[in-house]
Formats: sequence, C-alpha cells, structure tokens
Amino acid sequence: MIDYWQRVYRRSRRHYQRLSWRTLHLDPWLLLALLTIVTGGLIVLYSAGGESTHLVEAQALRFCAAFLIMLLIAQFSPRTMQRFAWFFYVVVTLMLVAVDVIGTHAMGAQRWLTIPGLIRFQPSELMKLAMPMTIAAYLSRRVLPPGWLDLMVCLLLMGLPVGLIANQPDLGTSMLVTASAVFVILLAGLSWRFIAVCAGLGIAAMPLLWFNMHQYQRQRVLTFLNPESDPLGAGWNIIQSKTAIGSGGIHGKGWMQGTQSQLEFLPERHTDFIVAVLGEEFGLIGMVVLMSCYLLLIWRGLYMANQAHDTFGRLLGGSLILTFFVYVFVNVGMVSGVLPVVGVPLPLISYGGTASVTLMAGFGMLMAVFTHHKITPR
Repeated sequence: MIDYWQRVYRRSRRHYQRLSWRTLHLDPWLLLALLTIVTGGLIVLYSAGGESTHLVEAQALRFCAAFLIMLLIAQFSPRTMQRFAWFFYVVVTLMLVAVDVIGTHAMGAQRWLTIPGLIRFQPSELMKLAMPMTIAAYLSRRVLPPGWLDLMVCLLLMGLPVGLIANQPDLGTSMLVTASAVFVILLAGLSWRFIAVCAGLGIAAMPLLWFNMHQYQRQRVLTFLNPESDPLGAGWNIIQSKTAIGSGGIHGKGWMQGTQSQLEFLPERHTDFIVAVLGEEFGLIGMVVLMSCYLLLIWRGLYMANQAHDTFGRLLGGSLILTFFVYVFVNVGMVSGVLPVVGVPLPLISYGGTASVTLMAGFGMLMAVFTHHKITPR
C-alpha cells in the first residue's frame, strides 16, 4: 500500500513539474545555463569593478528586470511575433532615425535616446531582435530556398538600419545586426555556390569599406595587426589585455588578486575587457569553464530552434542563437588579440543595461518558439 502511494506521488510530482514549465513557456535547461553564467558574471564583475557593490547591485537589478521581460516575451506565441514583426521593425527604424537627429552624445558617439527623468537606451540593441524577426517573417511566407527577388528585399530591409547604426558610429552592433539577418537567410537554404559568390564580392568590397571607415576604426585595424607600434596609445588596450590573460596561467592569480585589473592597467575592465579579468584571476581553468557554459547554452539553443514547430520559429530561433555565438566569439577574439577591437561586450557578463535586456528578450523568443504549439499560417 505504501509503495502504491509513493508511485502515485512520484507521478503526480513529475506531472506538476512538467505542467509548471509548460505553463510558463520556459525551458529549464536553458534557464539553468543562463542563471549559471549570470551568477558567475556578477562574481567577476565585483572584482573587475574594484569591489564596487554598486555595480553589482545595479547589474543584478538589470538582470532581474531582464528575466521578467524574458518571461513576458516567452508567453507570446510565434504567430503573434510573426504578425507584429513588421510593426516592430518600423518603430525601431524610426528610433534609429531619431538617434541621428536628436540622439544623446556620449563617449564620442551618438547612439542613445533619452527620455528625460526615465531612461536612456540604445535603439540599435532593439534592432538585434527586430531584424531577424522581420526577415524570418518575410521568408517564412515565401517558397524556400529564397530566389533573387526575395534576397534583394532582404538586403534592402537590412541596409537602412545597418547604415544608420554604422553612422552613429557603432561598428560592433552593425556587424551583429548584419549577422542576425544573414543567419536567417542562410538557414532559409541558400546554395553553397551563392554563398561563395557573396563571400568573393565581400572580399572584393573590402577596399571600399576601408575608405569609408572612420579614422578611429582604421586605427583599430592597424593596431590589431601591430599593437606594439603604439604601445602607450592605440595599442595599450590589447597589450594590457593579453598580458592579463597570459599572466593568469593555468590556475589564475585568485579572485580579486589580478594585478593588471586591480591596479587599473586594464581599460574597460568591467565592460568590453571583462574576460581578461576572468582569465587573469581564474586562469585557463576559469576560461574553459566559461566557454563550456557558453557552448552548452548554444547547443541547447540550437536544439530548441531545430525543434520549433514552424518555419518562422526555426529561422528566428536559429538566427538568435547563432548571433549569440558571434557575440561571444567576437568579444573573446578581440580581447585575446585574434580580432580587431570593435566594442562588443561579453554577453551576460559585461556591465550594461540595454544589451542585457535585449539578450534576455531574445532568449524569451527562443523559448516561445520551442514551447508553443504549432501555428497555422494565414
């Protein structure tokens, strides 16, 4: 009799747990990976911010708000997101135009909109969501793989916002927005011949891109090729970053014991270069643990996108998680000297507001396309 009631209890408990996650439209494994990385990031931020509890508290509050937004967005069905994708795209594009006209200047750039007494935010961050949503909504209603006309429409949709973001100037964000659109197009089923042709055209256009870059952007590329040419100027950031990572060795110097970060030789140590702080204090082991968490998160995201019930969900989910991979790859690459410095923060780790909310909103969309029932095309 006791065994019988124990079996009933176990079955009812499993049913309750499944019902809870399904009701909230959350994926427990993805949520666990996110919480693990965010918690580790707050620990590193405390050291990178000079033991500032203010930075940690502000970041924790942002992530609490971001998790609530993720939960809210996960409740929307893919059909609803598909229906309002165009409206979202138009609104964010108008915001980017407003940035160009009345945007707030800070740190030599004009990237922010300020609502007096309320908030200052970057509309370009919202375009990381609006762009893949819109391209996925368009292509999901077309015959795939896309033809030349559909590709031209996608390029036009991508061109205006990317141009506005690059003009702010914000090369890093413009690259990520471009990547989010390109991934949707690639997932729609392009032939390798077409991809090879586009790659060739991109390489051929590099001289044109070089002459249209801002002077500081050219300097970043030259510094990437030879940081020692200006060790006390443009090359300072990358030299100090590589020194911090290399000095950490296998086991690291210990939490809050890093010399490059604690003595403030490392610039932007709580934002773009925070992974150098982690490498110095936790060594190769810490870096491997962080990269493993990222890989597990990306693997789970790819699985969820593949299991989406419709074309729109698969295109949107796949683009979001692949863009997240580019996010991680570019930041770690630029901090370690493999890529030029383009101002891309480390996702879920670096201090920041709008970027954190955008990332969590993207994961909310990913959970929505995975957990909601199959939608019926209109």
